[in-house]
Amino acid sequence: MAIANSVRMGRNVTIHHPDQVNLYGCTIGEDTRIGSFVEIQKNAAVGARCKISSHTFICEGVTIEDEVFIGHGVMFTNDLYPKAANPDGTPQSEQDWAVVETKVKRGASIGSNATILAGVTIGEYALVGAGAVVTKDVGNRQIVAGVPARPLGTAE
Repeated sequence: MAIANSVRMGRNVTIHHPDQVNLYGCTIGEDTRIGSFVEIQKNAAVGARCKISSHTFICEGVTIEDEVFIGHGVMFTNDLYPKAANPDGTPQSEQDWAVVETKVKRGASIGSNATILAGVTIGEYALVGAGAVVTKDVGNRQIVAGVPARPLGTAE
């Protein structure tokens, strides 16, 4: 694993075990902390003062704004209809699909082992419960949990 030269990193970023992450072509904001076994792909952005816990996968097309908490083992997706091969049997390449963007707004918190499907927006200061599967947008300050994630209330 590695931190590629293509990573744009702000001041005071803490990566607890730099030999146990895979970061390439992404942007990381200042004062952000990143745990072990995290992958952040090209064209993904993490804002300032975020905490990205261990075993999290942030794929291309994901934008995480400032002061967001991401729990352990959170998975983001960027393709609603993934396939390994084209109808003619040839392996798919980047030219065969389009990235579906996802946004996590300022101050949101996502619990451990949540899965965030491509194309959703998680609102400011929203709270996603551990293990949730987020298939639809989450409003500002909304609390969601479950599979699929459903509204439970409003965060203070």
